[in-house]
Amino acid sequence: MPSHVLSLLVEDKPGLLTRVAGLFARRGFNIESLAVGVTEVPGLSRITVVVDVDQLPLEQVTKQLNKLVNVIKIVELDATASVQREHMLVKVRADNANRSNVLEVVNLFRAHIVDYAPDAVVVEVTGDKGKIDAFLRAVEPFGIRELAQSGLLAIGRGGKSITERVLRG
Repeated sequence: MPSHVLSLLVEDKPGLLTRVAGLFARRGFNIESLAVGVTEVPGLSRITVVVDVDQLPLEQVTKQLNKLVNVIKIVELDATASVQREHMLVKVRADNANRSNVLEVVNLFRAHIVDYAPDAVVVEVTGDKGKIDAFLRAVEPFGIRELAQSGLLAIGRGGKSITERVLRG
């Protein structure tokens, strides 16, 4: 089944995220990624959901999401028509013997060291899924001690905005 990226513009109300996630759960769909944050419009939030499901069931869930009072707009973001990024923090073993090799990998991936200890470094890496996966494969031989990853963030390309269309009517 293909992955679909949905961008939901919603009113910032308590319990809405639970209702949105519940619609997917009741259908037995696994949410691969979920990110929620404020928008440029006060009182509105954006929920970015990545779900692995066939097109027809997704259309049914989208129709049900649109019926929720606090959901303003839903857009499916195609990979070619949007910018999609993930954010990850990785604690990598980096002692005197391998520190220079770890730093080479960090520089190769244009990642950043955000914390330093005598036996490890915390690396911040941002990019598409391919870059994130490749970075993990590259640092795995050094030893990954800990990992934290955000949900996918996505926004449409070009000058148009999902909120502009909504606010204009």
